[in-house]
Amino acid sequence: SNLTEHSRFHTCEKPYSCSVCNKSFSYRNYLTEHRRTHTGERPYSCSVCNKRFSENFHLTRHIRIHTGEKPHSCSVCNRRFLRSYQLTRHSRTHTDEKPYSCSVCNKSFSDKNYLTKHSSTHTGIKPYSCCVCNKSFSRKQYLTLHYRTHTGEKLYSCGVCNKKFSHKQYLAIHYRIHTGEKPYSCSVCNISFSRSGHLTRHSRIHTAEKPYSCNVCNRSFSEKHCLTKHSRTHAGEKLNSCNV
Repeated sequence: SNLTEHSRFHTCEKPYSCSVCNKSFSYRNYLTEHRRTHTGERPYSCSVCNKRFSENFHLTRHIRIHTGEKPHSCSVCNRRFLRSYQLTRHSRTHTDEKPYSCSVCNKSFSDKNYLTKHSSTHTGIKPYSCCVCNKSFSRKQYLTLHYRTHTGEKLYSCGVCNKKFSHKQYLAIHYRIHTGEKPYSCSVCNISFSRSGHLTRHSRIHTAEKPYSCNVCNRSFSEKHCLTKHSRTHAGEKLNSCNV
């Protein structure tokens, strides 16, 4: 009965068990959906592109790519998103929330992907290697992006000016030139930026953070190009010094 099924929400009873992997479920329909991970069955088909899905929910979400529907709206700037996690991630640009923290240096990030990227700076592990120049990368997507520098492939084209880009992210950033969109806003002074990197650099005006440090004299700088310029003063000292 409906009451019996509802009570499982409280008791955590899981009477339906998968015969392949023994994973258990509270409801029969959950087991039915799970079985498709073993059988590969995809009964739900998109009427536009014929792509198939194992769950109706995934089909519903996919169809929004074709319809352009973006049901998740930011309460601060009204920007809309296709998926709820995209809205959650975007909202942190307004709140400055950074829930993902590095276990090595305690630096915090607003997005889990940023933390993953940062963590590789500590481990130094780069398992993905370019077959052309042998340059190595910490993530497969970085290798894919790099490889296009050899092939010259540019898959993504701007619908306004037809300029082409090797990566979808570069196109998205470029497109803001046409739209004037500046989705990254400073939580202190409300100045907005078209790129997250510009906001990060600007924020150091308020925090006085200087992450770039000279390995000769330990002087720190807020921007990398300032450190590069400074480093030349040491190179000049060595070039002009007497060897005797």
